[in-house]
Amino acid sequence: MEQTSSSKNKYMVPLMTLTVLFFMWGFITCLNDMLTTYFKKLFDLEGFKSNLVQCAFFMAYFVISLIYFVVSAVWQDPIRKIGYKTTILIGLIIAAIGCLALCNEASQPDPEYNVFLGDLFILGTGFTFLQISANPLVSILGNQESASTRLNATQAFNSLGTTLAPIIGAVVIFGGRASNDEIPDQSSVQELYMCLAGVLILLAVLIFFSNIPNLKSEKEDSTIDKIGALKYPHLVLGMLAIFFYVGGEVTIGNNLQLYMLHSIDFVPNEHIAGKFLAFYWGGAMIGRFAGSIYMSDMAQSKKLVYMVCVGLAIFGLIFGLTGLEFMDICYFTIFMALNFGAFIASRGIPSRTLGLFAIINICLIIGMVLTTGAISLWLVLAVGLFNSIMFSNVFTLAIKWLGEYTSQASSLLVMMILGGALMPPLQGFLADLIGEPDGCHLAFALPIVSYVYLAWYGFKGCNIRNSKLVYFENTEGVEASGSDNNKAE
Repeated sequence: MEQTSSSKNKYMVPLMTLTVLFFMWGFITCLNDMLTTYFKKLFDLEGFKSNLVQCAFFMAYFVISLIYFVVSAVWQDPIRKIGYKTTILIGLIIAAIGCLALCNEASQPDPEYNVFLGDLFILGTGFTFLQISANPLVSILGNQESASTRLNATQAFNSLGTTLAPIIGAVVIFGGRASNDEIPDQSSVQELYMCLAGVLILLAVLIFFSNIPNLKSEKEDSTIDKIGALKYPHLVLGMLAIFFYVGGEVTIGNNLQLYMLHSIDFVPNEHIAGKFLAFYWGGAMIGRFAGSIYMSDMAQSKKLVYMVCVGLAIFGLIFGLTGLEFMDICYFTIFMALNFGAFIASRGIPSRTLGLFAIINICLIIGMVLTTGAISLWLVLAVGLFNSIMFSNVFTLAIKWLGEYTSQASSLLVMMILGGALMPPLQGFLADLIGEPDGCHLAFALPIVSYVYLAWYGFKGCNIRNSKLVYFENTEGVEASGSDNNKAE
């Protein structure tokens, strides 16, 4: 027990520093939802072209991760050579450059949409380095059994960023207009991304001087199979799970504001739409905090009390920040109760929780497509609650027991964030194809495909493993045999 306590104390400050990092990249990533609406008005775009915002941003994840994998396959794994901390610093600097590039284009009298997309690709490149390095670092800073709990906790603060972004972004980008038909002022985007660049640079300085361990591998590359990670089925199947999860989550979040403005009578403008959108991303934060609590080793009675208290506190925070009427948002508490009940039903087992949450999301989206008005809106907003633990659970299930292949596996998983690049434009294309007045609404059926696969991966796919698998129980490199690899989680 003393060793466990010492290990927790040792990694406490590094994990807190990484939590701030997760918050910032969640905040900036979610601002893309605001930019989709902003560019649609500024350049008078159709649904497909406006969704290229997410395509440009998330395409960087695929391209850079593919380059990373090729380098690791023909030469050696870069992170094993330069370390996790150095990779995080590189990502922050590149992301800051992307923000400055966006700021510069917004300052031009005749900005070009394609240049904005290129700037978003640069920003996405920086975040790719953060995803490749920060997620596995959180997973290995401690014992293997609590990896999902740690990643859920840090991802919860990522969700805090995604929750605040629609509220703040709507005010900063759209709040200064005299009317809803007026094109937003470009200076608002310029000033916003100038501030964000400064924050990223400051964060890079703080991390440089922090005590985050710059973990490297001392093992000679000659002992490592250059593409060894791809030999493990649970990783390959997990790559597809990441593709569908990010694709589904981003597709819904990216098109929700347009859907509300087009189909929901009580959402008159982008400012109000941003407030409701905060419940989608805020739901993910509630679910991630609840997941980190329920998957911890505290007593069962305490888990339930803490989950309810934290959930209500976050709900109250969002309620206070948005300033919406309580009777307009009280329905969300029903889905919060369902979320907590699903955690209890899954008994905190990561794979089972993933599968059950995916099934619930399938039901919510079907209900959303078949209904209209407030019922339809709250059904789709509730999807965020059940998206909550999916990324962290898929990630930890996919890299579990991979040892020296962990960073290479991480790059492969991040590569499949490509789903966030491809699925939003596809939904926009479907909406254009169906046409007015129902296209934007009915196109939300697309993410059902994502959750069907995620349900299968949670209940079955993550347990399909190489029978000769050798894994590492902790960062000290203590090896253990994989004799019971095929057992359920």
